[in-house]
Amino acid sequence: MSASVTDDILDQPVTQHMRFDFCRLRADRTVAEALADLRVQQPQGRIVYFYVTDERDHLEGVVPTRRLLLSPPDARIREIMVTKVVTIDSSADVRAACDLFLKHKFLAFPVMHGDRMVGIVDVELFAEGIDDLERTKQQDDLFQLIGVHVSPTQQVSPWEGFTSRFPWLLCNIAGGILAAVLANMFEGLLKNVVALALFVPVVLALSESVAIQSVTLALLVLHNKPCTLAELVSRVLREAATGLLLGLACGCIMGIVALAWLGHAQVAFCLIVGIGLGVMFSAAFGLALPLVLRLTGRDPQVASGPIALVIADMITLTIYFSVAQRLLG
Repeated sequence: MSASVTDDILDQPVTQHMRFDFCRLRADRTVAEALADLRVQQPQGRIVYFYVTDERDHLEGVVPTRRLLLSPPDARIREIMVTKVVTIDSSADVRAACDLFLKHKFLAFPVMHGDRMVGIVDVELFAEGIDDLERTKQQDDLFQLIGVHVSPTQQVSPWEGFTSRFPWLLCNIAGGILAAVLANMFEGLLKNVVALALFVPVVLALSESVAIQSVTLALLVLHNKPCTLAELVSRVLREAATGLLLGLACGCIMGIVALAWLGHAQVAFCLIVGIGLGVMFSAAFGLALPLVLRLTGRDPQVASGPIALVIADMITLTIYFSVAQRLLG
């Protein structure tokens, strides 16, 4: 397949990716004669199936390699060939060919132009098509996480790019304002225990990272199959447990750092509890948000990432400051 793979491979004509070096057999030949012909001709390229054609390249049948090798030498090709052949029209695109590979599980299909066989497409094309499709999904998911939905119209002008992306930046602005309000609510606590403020960036970074990981996992789940309410609850509970383990592990590391650096056991305890519970809730919410949007009939393509980050910040800061208020206030 000499045609290069582009971002639009699924919409390309299948003829751009078909091979011409397929093995032809004649129906009136015996198995022994056919094998002798093949030894003389030394076919180039990969052999998948043997195609039975006449002098005008009309397709009469196909012979799997195993059947050709194991049949009696004196058997005629027409006796062992499969006459019901699944073909693909030369006007089809790669997407249609991939559908055939999924449906029939064959390794190759003959390409027909009218009643003539003009080439074959093999499973390598299917692998390229699926790889291209998966790459497109991954790119789209990446843009979702940062609040950008890719479409041709959004790339027409700077203004359209602005209007498609700015609303999601408002989520970050709102999150920053709310974080400032929370910090102001605990201003007296922060003045008395300055060490709490030193660890705010790492506390938020951990919860945000786990939230994004969870959103990504949710998007992968939605690619595979629809999610029911029971599956949603089960997945969120498992993700919350995973988040708690991640949070406690990271919290213990930061607590040890705080204890060794500042000698402040209460701050260390605040870090363990704040990071542990904050990451747990961030993980659960990050996974649930796209799934809930799908269950309520909303399109999860509407950038779950920025919303998940804002909520993760609010939950984690609230837990962190509340625990500190009880211990140190």
